[in-house]
Amino acid sequence: MEQTWRAGPRATGDGGVPLATWDLGGEGPDLVLLHGTGFHAKVWEPVASPLRATHRVWALDQRGHGASGHAPDRDYTDWDRLARDLLAVADALPTCGALSGAGHSLGGAVLLRAEQIRPGTFSALYCYEPIVLPPGVGAGTPELSAAARRRRALWPSRDAAAANYARKAPFASMDPRVLAAYVEHGLVDRDDGSVELACRPEEEASFYEGAGRSPTWEHLGEVRSPVVVARGRPGATPADLAAGIAAALPGGSLEAFDDLDHFGPMTAPERVGTAIASALDGDRGA
Repeated sequence: MEQTWRAGPRATGDGGVPLATWDLGGEGPDLVLLHGTGFHAKVWEPVASPLRATHRVWALDQRGHGASGHAPDRDYTDWDRLARDLLAVADALPTCGALSGAGHSLGGAVLLRAEQIRPGTFSALYCYEPIVLPPGVGAGTPELSAAARRRRALWPSRDAAAANYARKAPFASMDPRVLAAYVEHGLVDRDDGSVELACRPEEEASFYEGAGRSPTWEHLGEVRSPVVVARGRPGATPADLAAGIAAALPGGSLEAFDDLDHFGPMTAPERVGTAIASALDGDRGA
């Protein structure tokens, strides 16, 4: 998997945080991929496979994840910082014309907020269950935050971590290549030979605590780019909100994957990648 990845241009994000970008290759207009909370750029590799035929594909490790730096105050509750990080990356990419974006969960929300902050940055977006919450909706975030703080952070080796994750949800249902990438790039080496999560439990919790504070929902009508909002099966908050998000976007449309869950891009990566390519190609040809 590593041979398909090259380091892209480094950017400096909000407050001076160093940001790592990755060049996944491909030919065509530029496309940046943005991961969800607790993951990192390299889990996109299987999704990127069908995208490389139509796009030059990039991915970003968001602050506090992968090879990017951590916020000095370890506070990730202001998602506008993440949006400004993304805009700094967009400025650093050697783009030649239109730039589009695809994001999962937190990543989809950050793409939408970045387009609100600087309209016209993205020619088109594809957001799989973006975490965009209406005012007063966010009842599940305290439970997610508490669960994140209980997450095991240290492992004797990557093999031990991989064996444990492979037995537990949501990793057990993910494509094996995604799990391998998660373990390889999502854990960092310690001096004693052990490994620890790059996105530490207390930091992951802080991201979740920011979900209900973002003003993205109130400004959806300001996003003029065409946006496909994808969802998995109904019954969970991110999926159930997707139709409302799409309806509030002037150029929004909904795509449903009723047999997938919130982690659809990681459980059916080629299928979701093909859907992203089709959606973005359709917008380009319109």
